[in-house]
Amino acid sequence: MGIFNFMKKRDNSNDTTTPQTTPEINDVLLQALLNGEAITREKAMTLPAVAGAVDFISNMIASMPVKLYKYKQGKVEEVEGDTRVAILNGDTGDTLNAFELKKAMVEDYLLDKGGYAYIRRNKNEVTGLFYVKPIDVAIINNMKPIFKDYQIIVWGNTYKPYEFIRLLRKTQNGSEGIGITQELSKALQTAYQTLLYQLGLVTAGGNKKGFLKSQRKLGQEEIDILKQAWRNLYANNTENVVVLNNGLEFQEASSTSVEMQLNESKKTLMEEINNIFHIQDDFYETFKQAIYPIVRAFVTALNTSLLLEKEKGKYYFDLDVKEIIKANVKERYDAYKTAKETGWLSLNEIRRMENMNHIDGLDIVNVGLGAVLYDFTTHKFYTPNTDTVTDTSDGTSPTAETDANIEKVITDKEIDTAFEQSGNSSDV
Repeated sequence: MGIFNFMKKRDNSNDTTTPQTTPEINDVLLQALLNGEAITREKAMTLPAVAGAVDFISNMIASMPVKLYKYKQGKVEEVEGDTRVAILNGDTGDTLNAFELKKAMVEDYLLDKGGYAYIRRNKNEVTGLFYVKPIDVAIINNMKPIFKDYQIIVWGNTYKPYEFIRLLRKTQNGSEGIGITQELSKALQTAYQTLLYQLGLVTAGGNKKGFLKSQRKLGQEEIDILKQAWRNLYANNTENVVVLNNGLEFQEASSTSVEMQLNESKKTLMEEINNIFHIQDDFYETFKQAIYPIVRAFVTALNTSLLLEKEKGKYYFDLDVKEIIKANVKERYDAYKTAKETGWLSLNEIRRMENMNHIDGLDIVNVGLGAVLYDFTTHKFYTPNTDTVTDTSDGTSPTAETDANIEKVITDKEIDTAFEQSGNSSDV
């Protein structure tokens, strides 16, 4: 009915006796379209599908411990006792702990222009990480297309890029990203207005819209009484009936297309929101598409901002995803069994993955041949069948004894052949 009121008022716009008023549009979806309203982060988070997806992804990444590794003589070793690791996994020095810091930055990455954390340093040592809301961050770019640079302004204070950890989504300048609320504002706005429409139906107690028909002209006092009675009816309180006097009839308005397709549109919008966040029915597909790209973005941000220039290329931060992608007990143990039998993992490596203590003598892997074991700490092969130990550091190999046996077998065959040909053992 709001559209018809709008058309009527527009037709009377040239009539100087008719006051100009703002048209009322009752259809919430149409109102949002005509007003060109933009979805905000707060509105988007009122959508259950959006809030659930953001909470799921941010919790997954915040639960992953950060570790520091270094390359040493072609091998990768975990660095123990680094203060940066302790800050990223525990006390940040801020009012937010490490879990809350990572979770907040991922939420800002998804919904805002990016996640920002100030790095407090004492010379070259990192002493704290402080979360900063995106709304408090202003960026001043130098506008150069190639040699890009920028400054970060927080409440009038100017900072250099290396003083912040920056987690940015779809950035083109390295200073600020594009959140989902900005990139897909129309789709999220439609879902938000659908939620408001549903809320309006609930608030109205499920009563249908309609209009009253009167056989005579009503006075203003009668009209006011009817309007008040109708407002009480739709207020979803104790008033659940309106008494119509003689000559009044209620005509129910036909259902709009939005009302008739509300459930179907809700389901479609939820599926679209899940597609936006790459949420799948299969957890491992969700991990690969929705979580792991953000993990790599976070790791890259840490390596860029927290490593010294002399450390880059030798050290690197990483998020430990094993705790997140662990399967159930049976699947996990079956995988360990396969890894052990094929020589990929030793028993102590498997125990370490299960947070169990190291046991001396279990640093062995199966290298095949049925019963040949290799100890990579002592570089020795052990063959239980022959009860022999071969040390590869002395220049021999586990196949030396086998080669000698093969040579002996060949020699015996040659003797037998020669004996048969000569027919005389003395010739042999």
